[in-house]
Amino acid sequence: MKTHKDKIVVVGAGNVGEAIAYTLMVRKQANDIVLVDVNEDRAKGAALDIAHGTSFFKQVWVRQGGYEECADAKMIIITAGVARKPGQTRLELAKTNISIVQDITANIMKYAKNPLILVVSNPADITTMAVQQASGLSPERVIGSGTSLDTARFRYLLSKKLQVNIEDINAYIIGEHGDSQVPVFSSANIGGFPLKDFARQVGAEINEQELAERTKNGGAEIIGLKGATFYGIAMAVSNIVETIVKDDSAIIPVAHVLDESFGPWAGVAISLPCRIGWDGINQTLRIPMDYFEKTRMDDSVNTLKEFAKELELL
Repeated sequence: MKTHKDKIVVVGAGNVGEAIAYTLMVRKQANDIVLVDVNEDRAKGAALDIAHGTSFFKQVWVRQGGYEECADAKMIIITAGVARKPGQTRLELAKTNISIVQDITANIMKYAKNPLILVVSNPADITTMAVQQASGLSPERVIGSGTSLDTARFRYLLSKKLQVNIEDINAYIIGEHGDSQVPVFSSANIGGFPLKDFARQVGAEINEQELAERTKNGGAEIIGLKGATFYGIAMAVSNIVETIVKDDSAIIPVAHVLDESFGPWAGVAISLPCRIGWDGINQTLRIPMDYFEKTRMDDSVNTLKEFAKELELL
């Protein structure tokens, strides 16, 4: 198979990997999309299903392949992992998925030189740490999807509550992609207006605790209704890919291992707004927070640190 200039490799052809590959094709973000999975038939079937629709868009190669495809890929997206089973603890799930992504990373690094890796596998922050350590890559080149989807859910809920175009909302969820995530209300704005001022002018009442809980439980709500989530994360990943391939320095809340300049937050992969471009994360931004939010962010970091220690990543 001839290789192509704009190639993205998606490792894991389950619901999430397939939805990501489909979204990349529809949004024309690569002209060569390769699905890699231990279940080759699943990867081949997913690739064919997507490829059969390419005539409605443009010429895009969508196919099944092996890890050797990583050698000339612009980007590698890791989605592989197992879902949590009944009675399984979060720690047990993390141990299993860390082992999976470590094995995947070893296979990627056999062929790829200084790749850009986007990690989606859950638990997203912990697997990002594991991939960065196993690859030996600079932290700026191992990006976790982090709270990008949580932020999208947060903005969606705010847009419904305020009856305003979602594109006018600038508000972030930071910290862990999980229970200790931190909604930043204090610096949120709507079309340039501080959130509270805008809400007062339009006669809306913002219940911060309710919005925070609904955002945090958004994924669980979908899983309870249909059994799995995959479209939202596919679009969140596509948004990250878009800013990388265009090298347009968009600001997106993603996770990567923080450096020593972040003091007690250093050493863990956790989400903050980042300026992203072709080389990965160009800059990590320090979002203004009030005292309560800063305290919650410290707690979120400590939660991840303790979990990482249990998994022998720290």
